[in-house]
Amino acid sequence: MNSETTQTVATGASRHFVLAAGGTGGHLIPAFALATELEARGHHVALITDDRGANIPGKPDSLTAHVLPAGRFGKNPLNWISGVRAVLEGRNMALRLFESFEPSAVVGFGGYPALPALLAATSAKIPSIVHEQNAVLGRVNRLLASRVEAIATSYSKVERLKPAKYAGKTHLVGNPVREEVLALRDQEFPPFNEDGLLRVLVTGGSQGASVLSDVVPDGLSMLPDGLRARLQVTQQCRSEDVDRVRERYAAHDIAAELGTYFEDMHERLADTHLFIGRAGASTIAELTAVGRPAILVPLPIATDDHQAVNTRDVVKAGGARMIRQSSFTPKELAKQIQAMAQNPSSLANAAHGAWNCGYPDAAKDLADLVESMAGIDLMDVVRVGEANPRAVTVATKTQTATRDPAKDVAA
Repeated sequence: MNSETTQTVATGASRHFVLAAGGTGGHLIPAFALATELEARGHHVALITDDRGANIPGKPDSLTAHVLPAGRFGKNPLNWISGVRAVLEGRNMALRLFESFEPSAVVGFGGYPALPALLAATSAKIPSIVHEQNAVLGRVNRLLASRVEAIATSYSKVERLKPAKYAGKTHLVGNPVREEVLALRDQEFPPFNEDGLLRVLVTGGSQGASVLSDVVPDGLSMLPDGLRARLQVTQQCRSEDVDRVRERYAAHDIAAELGTYFEDMHERLADTHLFIGRAGASTIAELTAVGRPAILVPLPIATDDHQAVNTRDVVKAGGARMIRQSSFTPKELAKQIQAMAQNPSSLANAAHGAWNCGYPDAAKDLADLVESMAGIDLMDVVRVGEANPRAVTVATKTQTATRDPAKDVAA
């Protein structure tokens, strides 16, 4: 517990906060990280989500989940009436929860389940915040941007966020990650030399991705013999893909461990030299928090192409390569792997580039912002906008760190 936390508890500044998030890992992982930080500071936290979110692995045991109806609004206008009804019902349920829980602030992490909770907060005049994990402002957060007191972002530039209109309440905090992942940040990049193993981790989100199963085994087989013989692959696959992927690796004589879910993913990430997978917000937040080179294949049907935009900063920093799915062929994959792993220093430099893009204080900075809504002094939160000369300095604060990529290369 840091000195700021001790002061918060000692002065009796305990507050109640409500977090609202859609039922996917991308929305809930940062919500869980914030809940853990707020609880460590002596506050009480409740979660509003849907059925998926209430039962998702990784939810802190102390975090009480309340399931509220939340209508979805697709392209078919015939579904909008039922969607509006569900939102209004959820809003009324949230208001009743607020009457008993008396939150000092409500924090939304996107997804339709966040909508009724934040509408209820506005109605009850409770301060509210939205946190955007992606580099494109999501639909629910766009809808609520004008109503909330603060907008927390994970990137210094967020598409569809009007800078002139919202600069005064936009704060760059980063995307909070799990404690067990953040704990890896100060570890050196795994030793890698011209004779050692090249450990590759392949995932496609919570259920894997068939395109990775189709392309990665054959792409790895096209690497030069010396590099291919040193491969050690861990790949998350869909259950229906496991057998055929195992057969492909066996045919190529490549050592591979396959599974539909790995509970110890953070431990596997710790040993990884190269990641191959999607470009979801939590994936990139974890890769940059730890400092792992990546080849990223954005989901082509992601809303507003946000996964491709998510890769912008880490690719610019040299920490990753981005391949569009339409160009993701075995030959192209092999080409990009060779470019990144042609020698130990190339891979270590890429790791350093990724590490420099991380926001290790994201959970703390977001908690500071949330506390400020409850009348607790704002400590060290980044305000992004032309009127704030600190924005550029703090937005790149991790780039001034002293980690030396040369130390990451085995002697």
